Amino acid sequence: NREGDLLFSVAKDPIANVWYSVNGERLGTYNGHTGAVWCVDVDWDTKNVLTGSADNSCRLWDCETGKQLALVETNSAVRTCGFDFSGNIIMFSTDKQMGYQCFLNYFDLRDPQQIEDNQPYLSLPCSESKITSAVWGPLGEFVIAGHENGEINQYSAKSGEILKVAKEHTKQINDIQSSVDLTMVISASKDCTAKLFDSTNLEHIKTFKTERPVNSAAISPIMDHVVMGGGQEAMEVTTTSTRIGKFEARFFHAAYEEEFGRVKGHFGPINCVAFHPDGKSYSSGGEDGYVRIHYFDPQYFDFELEA
Repeated sequence: NREGDLLFSVAKDPIANVWYSVNGERLGTYNGHTGAVWCVDVDWDTKNVLTGSADNSCRLWDCETGKQLALVETNSAVRTCGFDFSGNIIMFSTDKQMGYQCFLNYFDLRDPQQIEDNQPYLSLPCSESKITSAVWGPLGEFVIAGHENGEINQYSAKSGEILKVAKEHTKQINDIQSSVDLTMVISASKDCTAKLFDSTNLEHIKTFKTERPVNSAAISPIMDHVVMGGGQEAMEVTTTSTRIGKFEARFFHAAYEEEFGRVKGHFGPINCVAFHPDGKSYSSGGEDGYVRIHYFDPQYFDFELEA
């Protein structure tokens, strides 16, 4: 969440968990889904939690009590979801499967009728390529979505039109995260790169290259650093020796595009990375079923990359 005292995690089981980030103690669970939970988001003031799942539903929870406040049913799995700044408007995208299109849906929570009738005020079909990851842009004017074909689009939250398109990646985008001030987004892709974009005009700024698919990337709130996590596909893990599995989190300098550090620990591909809002720690979730929280040592903050 925005203060960083709580960490929300979802996995390929039906339970969403919330933990104290300071000591890793579990605070509670959000029970109700019946399939793998693909995405989770918490609003600006940590009132509500939003989860999207493979059980074809998107659910809204009371953060404190764990009570389910709303249930939106869909035709296919919910892949990505998010609150805008105000916490009043939610967006989520559904998968292209079982003969159904991929849709990007917008609901206004101030109008309970929309939830009751299961009628979003805006529903955009994405016929060409399904959305694999999405975040709200600055001021909640549009959603920045990454697609299976490597495209990044801005979808207006008012008219639904596509405002900007960036085609920099050659393969599927696995994750999109924004910087703390929402001026930039970083995309992680199967083409073994992560790229930094300006969030208003989708101008491509930097590229960070690795030898393996990147599953997730995050921008540090206080340093010019990005952290990336990935590894080969979970299916192929058993076919390689454990030594070359390479499931480290990798740190790159945001300006010089140079890698300057790696953190080992996971024994499966990393699916998700996130910085603490104070920039003093980061967490990673892996295919091995663990969420790890790493605190940086004092040297990290004094570190200067030799230009």
